[in-house]
Amino acid sequence: MKKIGFVFVGLALILTACTGPVDIDLDHIRLPVGYIPNVQFAPLYVAVEQGYFAQAGIQVEFDYSFETDATALVGANELQFAVVSGEQVLLARAQGLPVVFVAAWYQQYPVSVVAKAGHGLESPADLRGMTIGLPGLYGANYIGLRALLFAGGLTEADVSLDSIGFTQVEALATDRDQAVAVYTANEPVQLRAQGYDIVELRVADYVHLASNGLITNEKTIAENPDLVRRMVQAFLLGMEAAIQDPEGAYETCTHYVENLAQADEAVQKQVLARSIELWWGEQLGYSDPQAWENMHMILLEMGLLTQAQDVTSAYTNDFLP
Repeated sequence: MKKIGFVFVGLALILTACTGPVDIDLDHIRLPVGYIPNVQFAPLYVAVEQGYFAQAGIQVEFDYSFETDATALVGANELQFAVVSGEQVLLARAQGLPVVFVAAWYQQYPVSVVAKAGHGLESPADLRGMTIGLPGLYGANYIGLRALLFAGGLTEADVSLDSIGFTQVEALATDRDQAVAVYTANEPVQLRAQGYDIVELRVADYVHLASNGLITNEKTIAENPDLVRRMVQAFLLGMEAAIQDPEGAYETCTHYVENLAQADEAVQKQVLARSIELWWGEQLGYSDPQAWENMHMILLEMGLLTQAQDVTSAYTNDFLP
């Protein structure tokens, strides 16, 4: 922690010195994040509240729309940035959309499949024959599930998939589905807090995949690399601050997440704590080339990519401090 704190304190000083006073005209950025307001977005909220975006000359407007729409908009340069999961970048580039992943948020793929204890779920191979609920056939939940099936020697034909939106907790609690694909830091915490004895298979325990992070497009990188650098640095400062001070980060979230003050504080703080575990790495924001190669392989095996890509053009670490 001390090492990262030292690096980012230096970055904060550089960022402030480079951007000067915060009363300059700010670049307005509408930032899709792909989900409803949630404590898992603490780094972004902290970056706003602590003034990191303002010091970088940026004003952020959060957009809680679906990530597939966001990826397309960034690819068309109608938006300059979005937060999406790693597979969306490769899928978009296969369609000719020049999106580029510029800062990793999660160092571990944040998806799990959970079932109530007693269903005999001990490994990915045990998913055979199960009905599995998930938001839909898109996004990180779907890719994570398919990666687990692949790890167990299974295909989608070996299970039944149930598109249920973001109602995984209710679907499992009421036995609508035998298992559900969820975000590791969220629904498992809620289910255990409600007293359910569950078994959890974490994708990250079986395969290392490129995960959620910040994307832009080739045009923005070519024409305004300084904006990309400022955006990445402010985002990473917010992440580092949230990691160093979870209590302060949680308090900040109460200003952005409706009804958080009325929610079960212990549960929500555990969601944040598990999220921090997934963000943590030797270098915040770093994209691991092997994780991208693994994601590429999984997408080819799934048939979502029909031909190999130049994976190295899909991401860059050049904008990290």
